[in-house]
Amino acid sequence: MDLRYSDSDQAFRKELRAWLEEEVPKQGPAPPERSAWDERVAYDTGWQKKLFAAGYAGINWPKEFGGRDASLTEQLVYYEETARAGAPYVGVNFVGLLHGGPTIMAEGTPEQKEKHIGPIIRGEQVWCQGFSEPSAGSDLASLKTRAELDGDHYVVSGHKIWTSFAQVADYCELLVRTNPEEKHRGITWLAMPMDLPGIEIRPLPTLLGSGEFSEVFLENVRVPVECRVGAENDGWRVTNVTLSFERGTAFASDMYQLQESVRELTDAAKKITRDDATAWEDKALRREIGHIAAEADALWAMVKYTVSEAGKTGVPGMTGSCMKLYYSDLKQRLGELSMRVVGRAALGREDVGGLPTGNFVHQALQSLSLSIAAGSSQIQRNIISERILGLPREPR
Repeated sequence: MDLRYSDSDQAFRKELRAWLEEEVPKQGPAPPERSAWDERVAYDTGWQKKLFAAGYAGINWPKEFGGRDASLTEQLVYYEETARAGAPYVGVNFVGLLHGGPTIMAEGTPEQKEKHIGPIIRGEQVWCQGFSEPSAGSDLASLKTRAELDGDHYVVSGHKIWTSFAQVADYCELLVRTNPEEKHRGITWLAMPMDLPGIEIRPLPTLLGSGEFSEVFLENVRVPVECRVGAENDGWRVTNVTLSFERGTAFASDMYQLQESVRELTDAAKKITRDDATAWEDKALRREIGHIAAEADALWAMVKYTVSEAGKTGVPGMTGSCMKLYYSDLKQRLGELSMRVVGRAALGREDVGGLPTGNFVHQALQSLSLSIAAGSSQIQRNIISERILGLPREPR
């Protein structure tokens, strides 16, 4: 596919850049990580409402669902320009916008699409993900949260963990076991309302001092059968649709942002002094930053390939696992390098000497989670070896 930008792409870039230059300053900086949740929800959903009103929400969603139905190259322009402008990211509703909504578009009934797609894209519905459990993380299919059919409801009991933004979510993409005799073929995907009786949410503090993760305890929660996405016991197949979005195009903006992060580190290295010289004068450091910059550029080329694949098939393919694995490793190496460059400033979370050292520390610490988030690196390697390279499967 020819991914060079056409005249129409550049016209879209000019239009989007002008809008961002006007609206991003008006939106102001995001609330601090440790601020009140109502502030963060208002900020993130407020930006989503602005995007929708201006016609930039759901850049790759079909127009019938309120999106822009942009071409593949326009999607890439959007990622580049929003990162360049420092525009707010999806924030508290990344689950709904980046993989919950797309999953319902691909697998939901007309009634489910009507109920959820519009509110998600307009910033009116926040979602969380109820997949992982204390004993079912990387081996997700071993989950034990039970759902027993009782008339026109599933009665759900179990325990979920690492449920991002559960405390502010309206709905949860929930995986439950409906057939205890089967593993992969005994799972069902539910769009569970978060205001049902029997749901208890306990936020978990993180290394960064934030509390977006939660444990969710479910005790005899009655979820209407109409909330089921896909057929009963077909949830593992639906889950793989969700995970293909989560590991593929959902990270596209983050991956382009890596290039911006390399430029920020380069600027800082030219200002930080050591023994009467700047850090940038160290040839070894310049070489290391150069290698990472080249890898970030190569990763963006991989994003273009994956976006192209998704455009042809409707969902990202297995290349999403390659991209997720590459991104996790590169982001962590960039974080480690940033910490070395800023030196003693890495001992605190605040900016030092007019440099964005606090952000470098935040990004380095946040990168540690990427080996686990959205599928562990070990699982990505298994997927790549078995489903792409065709190597023998692991013994079960």
